[in-house]
Amino acid sequence: MSEKTPHILIVDDDREIRDLLQRFLEKHGMRCSTAADGRDMRRQLGDAKVDLIVLDVMMPGDTGLQLCAQLRAEKNSQLARLPIIMLTAAGEETDRIVGLEMGADDYLAKPFSPRELLARIRAVLRRSGLEAGAAEMAAQVLAFDAYRIDLSSRRVNGPLGEVELSTGEFDLLVALAERPQRVLSRDQLLDLTKGRMVQPFDRSIDVQIGRLRRKIEPDATQPKFITTVRGGGYLFAAKVTRENEPR
Repeated sequence: MSEKTPHILIVDDDREIRDLLQRFLEKHGMRCSTAADGRDMRRQLGDAKVDLIVLDVMMPGDTGLQLCAQLRAEKNSQLARLPIIMLTAAGEETDRIVGLEMGADDYLAKPFSPRELLARIRAVLRRSGLEAGAAEMAAQVLAFDAYRIDLSSRRVNGPLGEVELSTGEFDLLVALAERPQRVLSRDQLLDLTKGRMVQPFDRSIDVQIGRLRRKIEPDATQPKFITTVRGGGYLFAAKVTRENEPR
Protein backbone atom coordinates (compact mmCIF):
# COMPACT_ATOMS: atom_id res chain seq x y z
CA MET A 1 0.00 0.00 0.00
CA SER A 2 1.15 3.55 -0.68
CA GLU A 3 1.97 6.08 2.01
CA LYS A 4 -1.19 7.96 1.00
CA THR A 5 -3.32 5.00 2.14
CA PRO A 6 -5.09 6.00 5.40
CA HIS A 7 -3.41 4.47 8.45
CA ILE A 8 -5.90 3.44 11.13
CA LEU A 9 -4.93 2.56 14.71
CA ILE A 10 -7.36 0.29 16.59
CA VAL A 11 -7.04 0.50 20.38
CA ASP A 12 -9.02 -2.22 22.15
CA ASP A 13 -8.09 -4.71 24.87
CA ASP A 14 -10.07 -7.48 23.12
CA ARG A 15 -7.62 -9.25 20.81
CA GLU A 16 -10.39 -10.93 18.82
CA ILE A 17 -11.96 -7.56 18.00
CA ARG A 18 -8.58 -6.06 17.10
CA ASP A 19 -7.73 -8.92 14.74
CA LEU A 20 -11.19 -8.94 13.14
CA LEU A 21 -11.18 -5.20 12.46
CA GLN A 22 -7.59 -5.22 11.22
CA ARG A 23 -8.35 -7.92 8.66
CA PHE A 24 -11.56 -6.20 7.56
CA LEU A 25 -10.04 -2.72 7.16
CA GLU A 26 -6.98 -4.02 5.33
CA LYS A 27 -9.27 -5.98 3.01
CA HIS A 28 -10.95 -2.66 2.17
CA GLY A 29 -7.77 -0.83 1.27
CA MET A 30 -6.56 0.68 4.54
CA ARG A 31 -3.36 0.26 6.51
CA CYS A 32 -4.12 -0.85 10.03
CA SER A 33 -2.20 -1.17 13.30
CA THR A 34 -3.48 -2.34 16.67
CA ALA A 35 -2.83 -1.59 20.33
CA ALA A 36 -4.10 -3.32 23.46
CA ASP A 37 -3.84 -0.37 25.85
CA GLY A 38 -2.71 3.23 26.23
CA ARG A 39 0.98 2.41 26.53
CA ASP A 40 0.86 0.36 23.35
CA MET A 41 -1.08 3.18 21.64
CA ARG A 42 1.63 5.69 22.55
CA ARG A 43 4.31 3.41 21.15
CA GLN A 44 2.42 3.03 17.88
CA LEU A 45 1.91 6.79 17.58
CA GLY A 46 5.63 7.30 18.09
CA ASP A 47 6.59 4.73 15.47
CA ALA A 48 4.44 5.85 12.53
CA LYS A 49 2.05 8.52 11.32
CA VAL A 50 -1.55 7.60 12.11
CA ASP A 51 -4.53 9.20 10.37
CA LEU A 52 -7.34 8.06 12.71
CA ILE A 53 -7.78 6.17 15.98
CA VAL A 54 -10.60 3.74 16.74
CA LEU A 55 -10.62 3.85 20.54
CA ASP A 56 -12.56 1.57 22.89
CA VAL A 57 -13.96 3.23 26.02
CA MET A 58 -13.72 0.29 28.43
CA MET A 59 -10.10 -0.80 28.85
CA PRO A 60 -7.88 -1.66 31.83
CA GLY A 61 -5.53 1.07 32.98
CA ASP A 62 -6.26 4.35 31.26
CA THR A 63 -9.75 4.19 29.79
CA GLY A 64 -10.56 5.31 26.27
CA LEU A 65 -12.08 8.51 27.67
CA GLN A 66 -8.86 9.30 29.56
CA LEU A 67 -6.72 8.55 26.50
CA CYS A 68 -8.93 10.77 24.35
CA ALA A 69 -8.57 13.64 26.82
CA GLN A 70 -4.79 13.14 26.96
CA LEU A 71 -4.50 13.31 23.17
CA ARG A 72 -6.62 16.46 22.95
CA ALA A 73 -4.35 18.08 25.56
CA GLU A 74 -1.18 17.22 23.59
CA LYS A 75 1.24 20.06 22.84
CA ASN A 76 1.96 18.29 19.55
CA SER A 77 -0.79 19.84 17.41
CA GLN A 78 -0.83 16.91 14.97
CA LEU A 79 -1.67 14.48 17.77
CA ALA A 80 -4.10 16.92 19.37
CA ARG A 81 -6.14 17.09 16.15
CA LEU A 82 -5.96 13.37 15.35
CA PRO A 83 -9.48 12.12 14.48
CA ILE A 84 -10.93 9.72 17.06
CA ILE A 85 -13.91 7.38 16.81
CA MET A 86 -14.97 6.02 20.19
CA LEU A 87 -16.41 2.51 20.69
CA THR A 88 -18.96 2.56 23.52
CA ALA A 89 -21.11 -0.04 25.26
CA ALA A 90 -24.62 -0.36 23.85
CA GLY A 91 -27.04 2.05 25.49
CA GLU A 92 -24.35 3.94 27.43
CA GLU A 93 -25.34 7.48 26.47
CA THR A 94 -23.13 8.88 29.23
CA ASP A 95 -20.00 7.44 27.60
CA ARG A 96 -20.97 8.95 24.25
CA ILE A 97 -21.64 12.39 25.70
CA VAL A 98 -18.45 12.38 27.80
CA GLY A 99 -16.48 11.14 24.78
CA LEU A 100 -17.71 14.07 22.70
CA GLU A 101 -16.95 16.43 25.59
CA MET A 102 -13.40 15.07 25.59
CA GLY A 103 -13.10 15.83 21.88
CA ALA A 104 -13.99 12.57 20.09
CA ASP A 105 -15.19 13.07 16.52
CA ASP A 106 -17.72 10.25 16.37
CA TYR A 107 -18.87 7.22 18.34
CA LEU A 108 -20.21 3.75 17.61
CA ALA A 109 -22.04 1.51 20.08
CA LYS A 110 -21.09 -2.14 20.48
CA PRO A 111 -22.04 -4.53 18.99
CA PHE A 112 -21.59 -2.96 15.57
CA SER A 113 -21.13 -3.98 11.97
CA PRO A 114 -17.56 -3.64 10.64
CA ARG A 115 -19.12 -2.13 7.51
CA GLU A 116 -20.68 0.64 9.57
CA LEU A 117 -17.34 1.33 11.24
CA LEU A 118 -15.71 1.50 7.80
CA ALA A 119 -18.34 4.00 6.67
CA ARG A 120 -17.77 6.11 9.79
CA ILE A 121 -14.00 6.03 9.27
CA ARG A 122 -14.33 7.14 5.66
CA ALA A 123 -16.72 9.93 6.63
CA VAL A 124 -14.41 11.28 9.35
CA LEU A 125 -11.36 11.07 7.07
CA ARG A 126 -13.30 12.86 4.34
CA ARG A 127 -14.26 15.63 6.74
CA SER A 128 -10.72 15.89 8.07
CA GLY A 129 -9.38 16.52 4.54
CA LEU A 130 -7.44 13.29 4.13
CA GLU A 131 -9.11 12.27 0.91
CA ALA A 132 -7.11 12.43 -2.33
CA GLY A 133 -6.51 15.88 -3.73
CA ALA A 134 -7.42 17.80 -0.57
CA ALA A 135 -3.93 19.31 -0.29
CA GLU A 136 -4.19 20.73 -3.81
CA MET A 137 -7.21 22.91 -3.06
CA ALA A 138 -6.89 26.67 -3.08
CA ALA A 139 -6.67 28.02 0.44
CA GLN A 140 -10.23 29.18 1.08
CA VAL A 141 -10.63 31.22 4.22
CA LEU A 142 -13.71 32.22 6.20
CA ALA A 143 -13.07 35.28 8.36
CA PHE A 144 -15.16 36.68 11.21
CA ASP A 145 -14.30 39.08 14.01
CA ALA A 146 -10.61 38.30 14.81
CA TYR A 147 -10.82 34.70 13.55
CA ARG A 148 -9.76 33.06 10.30
CA ILE A 149 -10.87 29.56 9.27
CA ASP A 150 -8.59 27.99 6.65
CA LEU A 151 -10.75 25.36 4.93
CA SER A 152 -7.90 23.63 3.10
CA SER A 153 -5.50 23.24 6.04
CA ARG A 154 -8.41 22.90 8.50
CA ARG A 155 -6.86 25.37 10.91
CA VAL A 156 -8.47 28.16 12.89
CA ASN A 157 -6.53 31.20 14.07
CA GLY A 158 -7.87 33.70 16.57
CA PRO A 159 -6.68 36.70 18.57
CA LEU A 160 -4.52 34.47 20.79
CA GLY A 161 -3.12 32.26 18.01
CA GLU A 162 -4.20 28.88 16.68
CA VAL A 163 -7.37 27.40 18.16
CA GLU A 164 -7.11 23.62 18.62
CA LEU A 165 -10.36 22.02 17.40
CA SER A 166 -11.31 18.40 16.92
CA THR A 167 -12.56 17.29 13.50
CA GLY A 168 -16.16 17.45 14.72
CA GLU A 169 -15.74 20.92 16.24
CA PHE A 170 -14.11 22.23 13.06
CA ASP A 171 -16.90 20.80 10.88
CA LEU A 172 -19.54 22.35 13.12
CA LEU A 173 -17.85 25.77 13.07
CA VAL A 174 -17.62 25.66 9.26
CA ALA A 175 -21.27 24.58 8.93
CA LEU A 176 -22.33 27.57 11.02
CA ALA A 177 -19.91 30.11 9.53
CA GLU A 178 -20.89 29.20 5.97
CA ARG A 179 -24.51 30.03 6.84
CA PRO A 180 -24.35 33.23 8.94
CA GLN A 181 -27.54 34.88 10.19
CA ARG A 182 -29.47 31.69 9.46
CA VAL A 183 -31.17 29.53 12.08
CA LEU A 184 -30.01 25.93 11.80
CA SER A 185 -31.83 23.16 13.65
CA ARG A 186 -29.98 20.37 15.42
CA ASP A 187 -31.08 17.93 12.72
CA GLN A 188 -29.71 20.22 9.99
CA LEU A 189 -26.39 20.55 11.80
CA LEU A 190 -26.19 16.77 12.28
CA ASP A 191 -26.76 16.28 8.55
CA LEU A 192 -24.14 18.92 7.67
CA THR A 193 -21.46 17.61 10.00
CA LYS A 194 -22.02 13.84 10.20
CA GLY A 195 -23.92 12.89 7.07
CA ARG A 196 -25.33 9.77 8.74
CA MET A 197 -28.35 8.44 10.54
CA VAL A 198 -28.29 9.32 14.23
CA GLN A 199 -30.17 8.12 17.25
CA PRO A 200 -33.38 9.91 18.32
CA PHE A 201 -32.73 12.86 20.63
CA ASP A 202 -29.03 12.86 19.72
CA ARG A 203 -27.31 15.39 22.01
CA SER A 204 -23.97 15.45 20.24
CA ILE A 205 -24.59 18.84 18.59
CA ASP A 206 -25.33 20.48 21.95
CA VAL A 207 -22.15 18.98 23.40
CA GLN A 208 -20.03 20.17 20.44
CA ILE A 209 -21.61 23.64 20.58
CA GLY A 210 -20.66 23.89 24.25
CA ARG A 211 -17.04 22.91 23.54
CA LEU A 212 -16.85 25.27 20.57
CA ARG A 213 -18.18 28.20 22.58
CA ARG A 214 -15.58 27.63 25.28
CA LYS A 215 -12.85 27.84 22.64
CA ILE A 216 -13.93 30.84 20.52
CA GLU A 217 -16.35 32.97 22.56
CA PRO A 218 -14.98 35.80 24.73
CA ASP A 219 -17.54 34.66 27.33
CA ALA A 220 -19.02 31.21 26.73
CA THR A 221 -21.86 31.94 29.18
CA GLN A 222 -22.97 34.91 27.05
CA PRO A 223 -22.12 33.86 23.48
CA LYS A 224 -22.02 36.51 20.79
CA PHE A 225 -20.99 34.34 17.83
CA ILE A 226 -23.06 31.16 18.25
CA THR A 227 -26.43 32.10 19.68
CA THR A 228 -29.26 29.81 20.74
CA VAL A 229 -32.67 30.30 19.13
CA ARG A 230 -35.29 28.93 21.48
CA GLY A 231 -37.23 26.15 19.79
CA GLY A 232 -35.24 26.61 16.59
CA GLY A 233 -31.60 25.65 17.02
CA TYR A 234 -28.48 27.78 16.62
CA LEU A 235 -27.52 30.88 14.65
CA PHE A 236 -24.07 32.19 13.71
CA ALA A 237 -24.45 35.90 14.48
CA ALA A 238 -21.04 37.20 13.31
CA LYS A 239 -20.46 38.82 9.93
CA VAL A 240 -18.47 36.38 7.77
CA THR A 241 -16.32 37.11 4.70
CA ARG A 242 -14.81 34.55 2.32
CA GLU A 243 -11.34 34.87 0.84
CA ASN A 244 -9.47 32.78 -1.75
CA GLU A 245 -5.72 32.51 -1.36
CA PRO A 246 -4.04 30.64 -4.28
CA ARG A 247 -1.18 28.39 -3.17
